[in-house]
Amino acid sequence: MLDSRRKFIKQSAIAAAGTYLGTMGLSAKSYGNIIGANDRVRVGVVGFSDRFKSSLLPSFLNHNKELNFDIVAVSDLWNYRRGLGVEHLKSKFGHDITACRNNDELYGLKDIDAVIVSTADFQHATHCAEGVNNKCDVYCEKPFAETMEDARMALKAVKASKQIVQIGSQRRSGNNYKAAERFIKDGKFGDITMVELSWNVNQPGRWRRPELVAMLKQEDTDWKRFLINRPFEEWDPRKYLEYRLFWPYSSGMPGQWMSHQIDTVHWFTDLKHPRSVVANGGIYQWKDGRRNWDTTTAVFDYGKPNDPNNGFQVIFTSRMHNGDENPAEIYYSNGGELNLNTNMVSPKGGLTAKAAAAMNMKPNLLPELKLSDMTEKVAASADTGGDKLTSAHMRNWMECVRSRKQTNAPVEAGYYHSIANIMTNAAVRTGKKAVFDEKTQEVMVDGKVFKY
Repeated sequence: MLDSRRKFIKQSAIAAAGTYLGTMGLSAKSYGNIIGANDRVRVGVVGFSDRFKSSLLPSFLNHNKELNFDIVAVSDLWNYRRGLGVEHLKSKFGHDITACRNNDELYGLKDIDAVIVSTADFQHATHCAEGVNNKCDVYCEKPFAETMEDARMALKAVKASKQIVQIGSQRRSGNNYKAAERFIKDGKFGDITMVELSWNVNQPGRWRRPELVAMLKQEDTDWKRFLINRPFEEWDPRKYLEYRLFWPYSSGMPGQWMSHQIDTVHWFTDLKHPRSVVANGGIYQWKDGRRNWDTTTAVFDYGKPNDPNNGFQVIFTSRMHNGDENPAEIYYSNGGELNLNTNMVSPKGGLTAKAAAAMNMKPNLLPELKLSDMTEKVAASADTGGDKLTSAHMRNWMECVRSRKQTNAPVEAGYYHSIANIMTNAAVRTGKKAVFDEKTQEVMVDGKVFKY
């Protein structure tokens, strides 16, 4: 029955003019004509996390009725969150939700078509692979993987399947980012010479959950299953709930924030990974037992392999003790800058007539343009609840489940940002330059494979 329903879903997709930027060309009218109540895409939730509740679910609810998607089950190892998930989802969808103690129980239901993965950072790759291996389409939060072993395993699983996968790199569904990509790839920006990325916050409680930690008891969850393939450590509720502070359960800043921003570099340039990475930083402010830095600066060299005369530098900086969480992404060329905070292309910093004359050169100044003027207008449905980028990204995944077309952020996007993420973590952990071996697909430091 499951296979026949999936076959119907695949065969029922049709092409029409889309009214929403980022859709795959399937109109609401068309869906209303061909999809009935018995032909819904049934979705399971893997991990009832804060991220799922606050952003992924509202984004899903923006589009699920139009596209005929439903959430029917939730899997969470902790009985408390599992119960919260059931009650919250029941209130949103108006029907019973099946509670699953783990993913074996979830996939044992046999009627799940797709899953949304929002678990701990180090679990994403495994849970993505589990989904496609059980013939489910997957929306998988980033970072895709925190080790190359996990990244290769999950990439292989996805590529061997016929499933639709969307990595949670939601910038790829944003109007301004799409306009920036076109502007750069059309050659209008000129050669990229440098990129500055930053993400700063001043939130003592960021990634800490003291009230939840106090509630969590080992007997109420499954510690061994939580660890998956990580080295065994004795039970620690902080590592379970505050995993972003503790390597090897998360790389912290690189996996959480940098993976979003470095993905745009790969997308805009078609480069798969840095040539090298060095990093510096430390735990300067929040001495609370964490293992991951609260201050990071990483410097990347990008360009064609073995061609030092071609390339550019990327700098990522992040601090957790001063900042307003206004992430910055600025691309520089000899003619000016492309600023994804202001969404402006401008001649700022470009080669002026005076500077050029001293070298008998012609000035090189970009025009002043708004990225918003180069994009189509967004349908109102994307702007109601949840953040706009995630809403657009979720819709793209849902429509691709219908059309069987490639998503905006396919598995390769996750694989490539994972390489950059793991290279950064290797530099952080060793204090040395990290490089990437194309042949073995391994991150290397001093000629040796980086291992946690």
